[in-house]
Amino acid sequence: MSDKMQERFGAFMDPQNDESAYGSAEEPLFGSRYTSHDMPKYEFPKKSMQPAVAAQLVRNMHQLDANPRLDMASFVTTWMDPEATALIAETQAVNIVDTSQYPQCTEMEQRCIQMLAGLWNAPESGKTEGEQRLGTSTIGSSEACMLGGLALKRRWTVARKKAGKSTDKPNLILGINAQVCWEKFNQYFEVEGRYVPVEVDFPVMSVDRIEQYADENTIGVVSMFGSTYNGQYEDVKAFNDKVAELNKKNGWDMRIHVDAASGGFVAPFIYPDLEFDFRLPLVNSVSASGHKYGLVYPGVGWIIWRNRSCVDESLIFHVNYLGTDQPSLNLNFSKNANMIVAQYYQFLRLGFEGYKKIMTNLMEVSAHLAKGILATGHFNLIGGGKGLPVVAFALKPNRKSKDGDELSYDEFDIMDRMKEFHWQLPAYNLPKNAEKQKMLRCVVREDLSYEMATDLINDMTKCIEWLDHHFIYSEEKMKSLRQNFRPKDHPKHHHIGNKKHQSVC
Repeated sequence: MSDKMQERFGAFMDPQNDESAYGSAEEPLFGSRYTSHDMPKYEFPKKSMQPAVAAQLVRNMHQLDANPRLDMASFVTTWMDPEATALIAETQAVNIVDTSQYPQCTEMEQRCIQMLAGLWNAPESGKTEGEQRLGTSTIGSSEACMLGGLALKRRWTVARKKAGKSTDKPNLILGINAQVCWEKFNQYFEVEGRYVPVEVDFPVMSVDRIEQYADENTIGVVSMFGSTYNGQYEDVKAFNDKVAELNKKNGWDMRIHVDAASGGFVAPFIYPDLEFDFRLPLVNSVSASGHKYGLVYPGVGWIIWRNRSCVDESLIFHVNYLGTDQPSLNLNFSKNANMIVAQYYQFLRLGFEGYKKIMTNLMEVSAHLAKGILATGHFNLIGGGKGLPVVAFALKPNRKSKDGDELSYDEFDIMDRMKEFHWQLPAYNLPKNAEKQKMLRCVVREDLSYEMATDLINDMTKCIEWLDHHFIYSEEKMKSLRQNFRPKDHPKHHHIGNKKHQSVC
């Protein structure tokens, strides 16, 4: 240490070892040793601390996170009414699995299930047990998808055993654009995932590809009703008709699970005549995220089956150690009731009219955003057809600067530059078979106003202008330069940088 450093900081360089110096209730918040020394990160602290100090340390970490409202990557709700936030706090200690102790929270869950069953046009409950509507809340739509897949698999397994046939090789047909939870399902529950490739100009599963992937071991078909990549809806009705044709032709009994994680809370209000749900006879189940366009904070999801006969009784477990018989149709057990309560609040608060107004606003803001992005002259939109309030776009190929120079920056450079304006604008590649296509995506949520969308367009324009006037090499361009670079021609330079993107001003 230099003399000047020693003179000023020498007495403060060594942390105090006296554990009694951990502060008191009277000590100033920023006068405690916690604000001037490292805290244990991966071991339990030896001593307790004052609540205000602990809370401030947590806030200090959280301050470095991004602003959720400016995160254009996420579908997850980032704003709710103050009244909803208060209800969430009031019910966070309620364990919804204990139905005997919390019958009113359980009733709220059942009301949500019945409302969603009606929204998705499930048949009215019949007189027999097998004709009763059935559904459950989940931690999110990933758990809901797992349950939907398990119901398909168990249904197929039971039928195969009754017929004296092998149950060794179940498979599931879905697009390569499916959300990662389906890859987890196939791995965890030993199902062969038969992933249908997609194309750049049609980045969702095509009905024409289903037949070549189906056989007697197919437990079902999954339709992504709102693709994670570009928000586009798959044609569930066309899937239903194709599966019906294959069933009749081959004597099969394939069914469909609709993964409507986002679309299940958008399409009924924007496209009420679009058949994606139980109006189609081969739809076995529909799942959705309450914490996406259901307009509830994470995490809550929902799954509804056509009726109870779609779920084998072996998937429903019963315990009585909480005081009464508790049926459980979930992968986990305990969970608090607060997000279920919040969902019920939103259904009461907004009603059909309120959801329709909000979803219409989101579509209008998305249209404004798409128009502004195209107006820059640098982008093409990815995908078409009906879909979510999502704008997916990519840079036009073979772009030139005003001076006629090749522009080598890519979507990942734009993502990086937008962070300077605090926007989290995701750049990524389309899935296998179309992975060379890079793209950007804006997910429009309830709290992204028309004015904020205009700000986003203006900030993106500034980024484009900056990038147009700098030499930004994409990863592919850098690779090409390295391959063609000859040191003897440039004796002053021995290598080209290894950074993913290198800029020269």
